[in-house]
Amino acid sequence: MGRMRIAVASDHAGYALKEGVKAALLADGHDVVDAGTTSDASTDYPEYAARAARMVSEGDAERGVLVCGSGNGVTITANKIAGIRAVNAHDADEAAMARKHNGINVLGLSQARLSADAAAPIVAAFLTTAFEGGRHERRILEIADVEGGGDGTAPVSADIPPGQPTH
Repeated sequence: MGRMRIAVASDHAGYALKEGVKAALLADGHDVVDAGTTSDASTDYPEYAARAARMVSEGDAERGVLVCGSGNGVTITANKIAGIRAVNAHDADEAAMARKHNGINVLGLSQARLSADAAAPIVAAFLTTAFEGGRHERRILEIADVEGGGDGTAPVSADIPPGQPTH
């Protein structure tokens, strides 16, 4: 796995796992940008998840890893950002399939379900698995069509950057 710039973020309920993931990413030589939060004091996840997802969407980070208690809230928030395809993965196979077929660029994790050791292979699969392209590329472009206000039946041009509206 080559060096990447990775945005990480969490709320209070995901703080400990985010810190563990961040330490592992740094140990692997990645450039990590921490979008917050900075403690386990109660806070709301949308601000932090959106900040990290925007870094990915705008090209300031290649990938994002977001953590909350369930992994659901941060993933839902990230998917509201144009150009983001996020999945809350519970195991390495799920993360790998989401990369291969859906080209995810943001990974959601559940601190309530995963220890740092259990999250490590999920993050590794997310970072090392390539997008297969082919028939899946058309579907990614159809998702971009929906993002831009279309009905998802017409793939948009591959020349449109993933964060740009299509309609």
